[in-house]
Amino acid sequence: MYLFLSLIDTSLEYFQVFTVSFLTSIILFIPIPYAPVLVVATFSSNLDLNLIAIISAIGVTAGRTLIFILSYQGNRILSNRIKENMLPSKRLLEKYGWIVSFLAAITPFPPDDIVIILRGMVKLSPWKFIITNFAGKLISNLVVVWATVLTGRVLIEQIILQSQSFTNLIILTIISIIIAGITIYSIIKIDWRKIIGKWFPWTLDDQNN
Repeated sequence: MYLFLSLIDTSLEYFQVFTVSFLTSIILFIPIPYAPVLVVATFSSNLDLNLIAIISAIGVTAGRTLIFILSYQGNRILSNRIKENMLPSKRLLEKYGWIVSFLAAITPFPPDDIVIILRGMVKLSPWKFIITNFAGKLISNLVVVWATVLTGRVLIEQIILQSQSFTNLIILTIISIIIAGITIYSIIKIDWRKIIGKWFPWTLDDQNN
C-alpha cells in the first residue's frame, strides 16, 4: 500500500489517479486500497472533484475487466464435467449476477476478486460486468471524494490507513486466499446442479440458456 502512496503527492494529475487506481485493481487477493489517492487528489487545486471519481472508476474498471477477461478465457481449460456442473450457477448469475457485481464494486476496497473470477469462468456478459463495476466504483469514489471535502482530509486518511494497517492487510490477504481456495475447490468437487437446482429448479432447464 505504501508503495502506491509513494507514487502520489499533493500535485496529482489525472493520469496518476488513473494509474494508481488501475495498478491496485489488478493485484489479486491483496486488499490494497486505492481510496488514499482519491483523498490526496481531492486537495489538488487543479483537479475537478467529480472528474477524479470518474477517472479513478475508469482505472479500477479497466483493471478488474482485465481479470474478468483472463477468467473468461480460462473457461477453455475447464473440463466438460466442470462446465456442466457450473451451468446452473451460470444461469443463476445471468439473472442476478449484475446485482452481485454492483454490490461487490460499490466498496472502495477490493474484496471482490472471487466474484470477478467466477463471473468470468461462467462466461457472463463482459459488458454487463463493465457497466455494473463502473457504476459501483463511481458511486463509492464519489462518496470518498465528497466525504473528504465535508469532513476533512486528515480524518478520512486516518480511517483509511488505520483500517489498512500492515497487520490487517496480512490478515485480509490470508482470508482472501483461503476463501478463493475454498471456492475453487467447491466448484470442482461440489454438485452445484443438485444444490442450486433444489432452490432454483429453472436453472436445470436445458431450454434455459
